[in-house]
Amino acid sequence: MRFAAFYFAYFAYIGAYSPYIALYFDARGFTAPQIALILALPHIARIFVPAFWGWLADRTGWRRAIVVASCVSSVAGFALLAVARDIPEVLAVFGLMGLFSAGALPIVEAMTLASVAGQPGRYGPIRLWGSLGFVVAVLGTGALLDASPAAMLIPVIVVLAFGALACAVALPVPRVRAPEGKSAPLLGLLLRADIVGLFTACFCMTVAHGALYTFYTLYLVEHGYSKSLAGLLWTLGVLAEIAVFAWLPVLMRRFALREILIASFLAAGLRFVAIGWGIESLAVLAGAQLLHGATFGTFHAASVAAVNRVFVGASQVRGQAIYTSFAYGLGGSAGALLAGLAWEPLGAAWTFTISSGFGLAGAVLVWRCVKL
Repeated sequence: MRFAAFYFAYFAYIGAYSPYIALYFDARGFTAPQIALILALPHIARIFVPAFWGWLADRTGWRRAIVVASCVSSVAGFALLAVARDIPEVLAVFGLMGLFSAGALPIVEAMTLASVAGQPGRYGPIRLWGSLGFVVAVLGTGALLDASPAAMLIPVIVVLAFGALACAVALPVPRVRAPEGKSAPLLGLLLRADIVGLFTACFCMTVAHGALYTFYTLYLVEHGYSKSLAGLLWTLGVLAEIAVFAWLPVLMRRFALREILIASFLAAGLRFVAIGWGIESLAVLAGAQLLHGATFGTFHAASVAAVNRVFVGASQVRGQAIYTSFAYGLGGSAGALLAGLAWEPLGAAWTFTISSGFGLAGAVLVWRCVKL
């Protein structure tokens, strides 16, 4: 239950931050490209930093200590954001926070998968607590922001980040098992065509989500939807994610990881074009949000299980960290920056259409390259 508690608290913090932070910066007068640059910085840090934290965790065994330090940096970073006066100061705060906070999640993912003793289907019922935390936070924060100024967002995030820190302190200290047999050299694994194909496809999926995570709430509010309704739409997507995680043991018994991944990428192709061109229809938006169960839920579970299957023993944390760096770091920063560059000249509909194209490209890569 300690892993479940951490996921709940950590994603409650993400649920207050991710959907609404663009509204906060918009209220402060930042432009769309500036907002995209600010929000890309943590992703840029995740290109390089998780590999270092993963190496340090594997080398020293300080897994819990690194997670705790990462959570401390999130609390301190958002506390400092409240007093950052201009764009250079905000960029400095976000950049430093990105460097030190990037280690938490890949390490906890590796610790959780190690704790379920090679049965990746058991990961879902633990991970769904993170989705529940996200739901609670996104609904509560949306209601609060309908009645309060956007500046109230920062103290809410600080309190929730402190909750994640408290749960990190309570995580078990893992005993790292020696690998059974000799594992393949790390560089050799990274140069395998199927691993390159998998990581590149995952990069495409994260790029596809760039416009969603950067501008979706702002997009809804600009078209007359309330912040509470925006929160409900985010919640609908996470409820679909929860259902997927609950059903994950059955899903992984019935389907190969490759099949699950291809279905997830095809769902992304449909989801983002629907958001882009269906903004006037609440029914279309609701249907698109239900596809979050596939574009994040099944995708995330299948991808971390695939990485855990290939990177074993002493390279487990580094495998998850490298995956996070390439997929979420490089992909997340590219997706946010691309969305910021396209948003004003091309408009939201075509920006989300580009997102859809990246989802379909990922499906082709998995179909052609991945044999899991």
